Amino acid sequence: MKMIAEREDVWVASLEDKPGALSQKLGALAEAGADLDFIIARRSVEKPGTGALFVTPLRGDREVRTAARLGFLVSSHLHAVRVEGLNEPGIGAKLTQRIAKEGINLRGFSGAVFGTRFVMHLAFDSTEDAQKAITILQQ
Repeated sequence: MKMIAEREDVWVASLEDKPGALSQKLGALAEAGADLDFIIARRSVEKPGTGALFVTPLRGDREVRTAARLGFLVSSHLHAVRVEGLNEPGIGAKLTQRIAKEGINLRGFSGAVFGTRFVMHLAFDSTEDAQKAITILQQ
């Protein structure tokens, strides 16, 4: 099973829970030239009226400066791996079983299929776990 598995930085910013807040941040990143592969936005249960916005990747000085102005920081808690390959039935189960078999716990998982290909974003508790997962997935 040939696939690409590589580390990715996840950028996170707080988000007001109001109409247009997400659009404003995404619009500013787009104007700075960001071509985002992955976006998650969600409300905060613990802090009503706020939320969190996670994006990846940000490249280049202009994108990073704009992100900093918008309150984004590279997450020091999410050690993420992007996995891409040919889709097949049960691919999510197969890959997560390989990781679990080696005793590595996932912190988060998101995946999607586009035509004949899949993309997954896996989050781990440490850089070491993320690197071990990359090694396992590339075997």
